[in-house]
Formats: sequence, C-alpha cells, structure tokens
Amino acid sequence: MTPALLATSLSVNLASSVIATMGFSADSSGLDVLILLVLAHWLADYPLQTDRIAVEKCPGCDKVLNWRWWLTAHAGTHGFFVAWITGVPLLGLAEWGVHTLIDWGKCQRHYGMAMDQGLHIACKLLWVLLLSTASR
Repeated sequence: MTPALLATSLSVNLASSVIATMGFSADSSGLDVLILLVLAHWLADYPLQTDRIAVEKCPGCDKVLNWRWWLTAHAGTHGFFVAWITGVPLLGLAEWGVHTLIDWGKCQRHYGMAMDQGLHIACKLLWVLLLSTASR
C-alpha cells in the first residue's frame, strides 16, 4: 500500500469515526451538518490533496496526468464527502461539479485563495439550506 493510499484510508476511517461519535442522524440540526461539511472540506482540501494534485489540477501545470483527471478526482473527493455526510448522492454530484468549476476559476487566476475557500464554504451553506427546505 502506497503512503498516499494509506493516508487516505486512515483519513476516511478517522472521518467515519468522528461522524459516528458525533451521532449524526437525519435528526441532526443544520448547524451539525454544516460543521461536518466544513470539516470534511478541510480534510479533502488539505491533508487529502497532495502537492502534486494541488499543482497538476490546473491547466498547463500537468506533468504526470492530464489536469482534467487531477481536478476531477479532487472534486470527486469533495462530492463523496458531501454525499456521505448528507446522505443525498445528488448533493454530492452537485458538489463535484461546483467544486470543479470553483477550482478551475482559481487555476485561471480569476480569484485567489480566500475567494476560492469562501465560495466552497458558501456551497456548504447552500447544501444545508436545500436540505432544510426539502425536509419541511
């Protein structure tokens, strides 16, 4: 098992333990879900995103694989966490697409890191709002 695969496996197991410990359920408040989504975002954007992914997901910076593969895989990790935490695969798919677009915009230098992270967190707020609206 490669070090990256081992780290990913350990991180997923840790996240699973954290979610189970926090007692996440369909009755969880919007704040609980938002906290889990933001924590998962930090996990996927920093420890699970290697330096190679961070660089090579941008057009023109790819050396090993085409940048589209790196960006798709990175955004897919975010989509997985959103689907897992919310229990709604369509929200995971939406996260996958929106995360791809946001990161692509950052790669194109349309905005910097602060705006990038702000847009990602705004998406988490949107997912929680959609969940709360759908449950009424």
